[in-house]
Amino acid sequence: MDMRVAVTSVLQQAVEKLRAAILAGVFAPGDRLVEADLCARLGVSRPSVREALRSLEAEGLVSIIPNKGPQIPVLSWEQAAEIYRVRALLEGEAAALCASRAGPDAVARMRGALDLFAKAVRSGDSALRLSATADFYSALQQTAGNTLIDDLLRRLMARINFLRAQSMSRRDRAKSSLQEMRAIFEAIVKGDADAARRAAERHVENASLAARQAIENAGATIQCQPQRGTKSAHRARR
Repeated sequence: MDMRVAVTSVLQQAVEKLRAAILAGVFAPGDRLVEADLCARLGVSRPSVREALRSLEAEGLVSIIPNKGPQIPVLSWEQAAEIYRVRALLEGEAAALCASRAGPDAVARMRGALDLFAKAVRSGDSALRLSATADFYSALQQTAGNTLIDDLLRRLMARINFLRAQSMSRRDRAKSSLQEMRAIFEAIVKGDADAARRAAERHVENASLAARQAIENAGATIQCQPQRGTKSAHRARR
């Protein structure tokens, strides 16, 4: 993966490149992130690397441990399951709200995102699948109009995207996911809030099962949120 950045917006690009590398699995769980190495790989100064690491620590993708420095944290399945439970609650409520508010523009945006997702499933384009999914939920959440739900989901977005990549690695999961997202969409178009909520919650539950199977079959651990007891985790709970 080419991680070097352009001259403009150095800090922002450094954050984006590092985030993408972490989500893509370039760094393994527990790996130390050596500033000198990152400076060389990104082609930026040490202060820029430090600021980028602090930004990613706030997202839960990096853990900065006293006397050890930054590293890729390890997330247990129990912690991942907590994210899925919270996601189901938030996305279920957002889908219900969206069903009561969606107009022609919102419906068109979601339909377009689903069309892109279907194209990605046919072509096997994993990057397009994640992008189309993000577009679909962006339209859904904006239409829901609940700023707190939107803010909470945005805070979880990096970890949600990582887990999506895990669940989508299962054979035929992408096809099932498309059917489930279409069920959410159809309920929204009909204005059926209860059906939209149930469809959204069912989609997250199935994604959770697929992600767990993929991770356990690979014997993998999830690299996302800092472990309990670290300085980062204590700050996050304040």
